[in-house]
Amino acid sequence: MKGILKIYHPDETLKYNIKSSYCKAVYSNQQHLLEVEIITDDSLDHVEDDSLQYNFPQISMEIFDFPIDSDEIEGKTFLINDSEEESYTEVDLFDDEDAFIYDNELCFEKNEENELQVIWKGTIDDFYTGSDTPIPFRMKCEFKQDEIVVDED
Repeated sequence: MKGILKIYHPDETLKYNIKSSYCKAVYSNQQHLLEVEIITDDSLDHVEDDSLQYNFPQISMEIFDFPIDSDEIEGKTFLINDSEEESYTEVDLFDDEDAFIYDNELCFEKNEENELQVIWKGTIDDFYTGSDTPIPFRMKCEFKQDEIVVDED
């Protein structure tokens, strides 16, 4: 399991399975920067036909160029908010709709299998109904190396 994203809309809790994830601390211009990208699966097998989620089967959430103290992120929590001067987050709905995320809290720790994972909490624009009130989300994602199987003939 890579993980799950839950968006707590007032009408229903929307659940997205994680398809791919990417996380690293980059050293650039004498500064450490955090990069995280999470892409959900576009499968709707688990979704009811009348669900709000049906119109938005896939989401990508990204943190980029966020300055951190060192390249070690295990055991650390980062609070990330965009400002008018600096932007560190991006959401792609694979649609014409726009959404922004706020009050991001990323907590990095090791799981039972000693794999790095993140618990990411925050709020996201209500792109489902267009309400002006952002809705909470919570994501748990493991950064486990994919095993690539090569068939030999």
